[in-house]
Amino acid sequence: MALYSAAAAVLEGLERGDGGIKSLVYNSRFPHVRQLYALVSETLRYSPVLEKLLASAALLQAEKKLPPQLAKVLVYDLLFGKGLKCGGRWKALARRHRARLEAELARLKVQQKVSRNEDLLAPAQAESPRASQVPRYVRVNTLKTCVDDVIDFFKRQGYSYLGKAASVEELRVLSGKKFLLDLHLPELLVFPPQTDLHDNLLYTSGHIILQDKASCLPAFLLGPAAGSHVIDACAAPGNKTSHLAAILKNKGQIFAFDVDTKRLATMNTMLMRAGVTGFQLTQQDFLTVDPGDPKYGKVTYILLDPSCSGSGMVNRLPREEAAPSAERLQALAGFQRKVLSHALSFPALQRLVYSTCSLHREENEDVVHAVLREQGSAFRLVNAFPSWPCRGLAAFPGAESCLRASPADTLTHGFFVAVLERHGEGAAAPSSLPVAAEENPQRREGTEPGAAPKKRKRKKQRVK
Repeated sequence: MALYSAAAAVLEGLERGDGGIKSLVYNSRFPHVRQLYALVSETLRYSPVLEKLLASAALLQAEKKLPPQLAKVLVYDLLFGKGLKCGGRWKALARRHRARLEAELARLKVQQKVSRNEDLLAPAQAESPRASQVPRYVRVNTLKTCVDDVIDFFKRQGYSYLGKAASVEELRVLSGKKFLLDLHLPELLVFPPQTDLHDNLLYTSGHIILQDKASCLPAFLLGPAAGSHVIDACAAPGNKTSHLAAILKNKGQIFAFDVDTKRLATMNTMLMRAGVTGFQLTQQDFLTVDPGDPKYGKVTYILLDPSCSGSGMVNRLPREEAAPSAERLQALAGFQRKVLSHALSFPALQRLVYSTCSLHREENEDVVHAVLREQGSAFRLVNAFPSWPCRGLAAFPGAESCLRASPADTLTHGFFVAVLERHGEGAAAPSSLPVAAEENPQRREGTEPGAAPKKRKRKKQRVK
């Protein structure tokens, strides 16, 4: 039963946008990761078919205590896999409905005039073409190592280092065992799509973080100074939190919030593996956090990446490729406006990054515009990263200060980032806050966007 529970948990994580399939599988603590990965991948591939079977057989109505994702996994293995391997009540439950499910499967084949199970799969259920063109991005964890040492390690493993990329097109044509230094982010290496590094020593030891380039932008553009107090408002699964810690050089304090206990437990494990210190994880809805609590009196930076439609993720469930309903977008946007307004109410706040993995204007430019109007002149948009090629949609004057990312234009997941800073009375002196990413938001030598990192002293934890 552990296999099916783990697979169902991965499916739930994908729906919430906690990460990609591989990262969720490898962070699941299930001992047989290849078996789990295969089951999750095949269940996803058959997901539309499984949903039709579950609906026509009325399985979830008959078994109200059966979680939908667990039902998918069980029915996949029962009808399309190698047969149920678990014992206990779930196996008995699935077998009790086997005859009805098989009858509905036969009916579906007749309706679609096919004879094989595989013929039920539409071409769209194969690997997403968006996912197949996005490179494998690897963020060097500077809490444990440096870019030069990681490059040397991969070269010893037979990879060919091609230097710093000069254009997105160079990333597009990567193949084989070749890799580049990213043209925008100074501690990001780029490998060909589908490069699997989950078993690599650098990953398992926390020296590298497998993180999409667009997902690296929020912490990079927030750029908190070492020693700062920072809030990561919707933190799990924790990649952005570990990135913040690296920028802070583990000097300062990070307050990270999430409402899900399991996600926080997984996040704690990941942060410990990455060598992160000076963080406090709290199981709490960020909206219930009191901005007037003295504990947060020194918080000057907030990273806010709230729940969204996830429409920019290239490795989402097949059924989530369709656009969300207008009602769904309205509900999400209402929540996002509320949480952004709440974040801006922290009294010492000087700089905030708002980001989503959504492509929809309703969750992005419209949210930022609405909240800025509420705030009056208290906060303003920063023209962040002027050299970034994709800008915000022209939803309001100044929206071009925001950033967008997409598989087609930036070879990343779809993403939106807006940088807000306090303006007017109570604002920090201009010299203390970067106006754009080009002005070195990470406050480290040699880390300007697009610049190759300067030579640094070798770290003690060099991987051999």
